[in-house]
Amino acid sequence: MNIYLYRISLIIYSRSIPILLLSLLISSVGVAQKANGRRLMMFGQSAGLANDTVYLDIDQDIAVQLLPFDELVKIAVTNSPLIKYQNEIANSLNSSYQGTKAQILQNVGGSASYSAGNQSIVSSGALITSRDPIGQIANGYRVGVDMRVSLYDLFGRKHQIRQAYSNYRAAVIQKETVEQQLKRELIVLYQDMITSQQILKLRLVDEQASLAAYRIAEVETQKGKITADLLASATSRYIETKTITEQVKGEFLKNVHIFETLMGAPIQRLKRN
Repeated sequence: MNIYLYRISLIIYSRSIPILLLSLLISSVGVAQKANGRRLMMFGQSAGLANDTVYLDIDQDIAVQLLPFDELVKIAVTNSPLIKYQNEIANSLNSSYQGTKAQILQNVGGSASYSAGNQSIVSSGALITSRDPIGQIANGYRVGVDMRVSLYDLFGRKHQIRQAYSNYRAAVIQKETVEQQLKRELIVLYQDMITSQQILKLRLVDEQASLAAYRIAEVETQKGKITADLLASATSRYIETKTITEQVKGEFLKNVHIFETLMGAPIQRLKRN
């Protein structure tokens, strides 16, 4: 009777070993993550600066790690080459508009002069005793104004001014359109980064679980408790989850680098202090 109970206990103990190993491996994986800190992804080469490396925490939402979205939009608008180009076009057309309004002044001229000398001018007429009949014309200041207005200036210039102003306003509206388009692209990319990060976190958990199962299968195969087919199945499962994890990680990194390009600044300078 005692021998029978001992055999039953031995069987139960031997069957509980895989479960214990699985629990220990999963626990060790979790402890290793916490002991080594949170899962981080390194960035720094894109900045081109020494000691300018930053880490993105995979376990913390990227929206919390980066600056508020409104500030990110302002930075993107400030650094956008296309918006800078639209600004220069608007400034040029505004100058053209102001010049068109002032163009009518080219038909207005003024002159001023002063002359003095001993020229003699023969004058005829009654003698005025209070004035010098010779020097009253030769000496003194002279001021004049010349103004010529064409029919085009009267009836056509207002249309030219209106056209210049419309061109300027069109450039301003075009700049606002580009800003809206940039904001839409930033919204889509920002949400893609958040989504890819959440998927990456789930895939990392799946990868760790399949890795633990694969290691247990190796141990059980060495002990002869499972067949090679079960080990192959565990290996394929781990390879599959690892492949998916790498794909998702690459998608997340791609979104981050596109985000850097759209912002015109490295991720290091977009994080909260």
